[in-house]
Amino acid sequence: MSSIFALQMGAALLLGLLALGLEVFALVDALRQPPAAFLAAGKRTKGLWVGITVAASLVGFVSVNNPISMVSILAVVGAAVYLTDVRPALNQVRGRGGSSGPYGPW
Repeated sequence: MSSIFALQMGAALLLGLLALGLEVFALVDALRQPPAAFLAAGKRTKGLWVGITVAASLVGFVSVNNPISMVSILAVVGAAVYLTDVRPALNQVRGRGGSSGPYGPW
């Protein structure tokens, strides 16, 4: 039984580290964006998104051993919303990527 418990703890730690990596990546990306791009994309302010990603990163750091708690899941959701909604809009406003394929725009 102890080997199953060790496997479960290892899997939880791996999930926690992956979640923390996602949250820190979102934080670093939010810090690198110019404040005007957030307003031009219609995605609130840079301060709000940096605050959300800082809070998510702190929660992820504190709960790296317990990634399935409600607070940990909310932290991952906050970082994921930034990465899937805000970041693509910022990149499109700044002219970096977006909807272009290997032979040009879609």
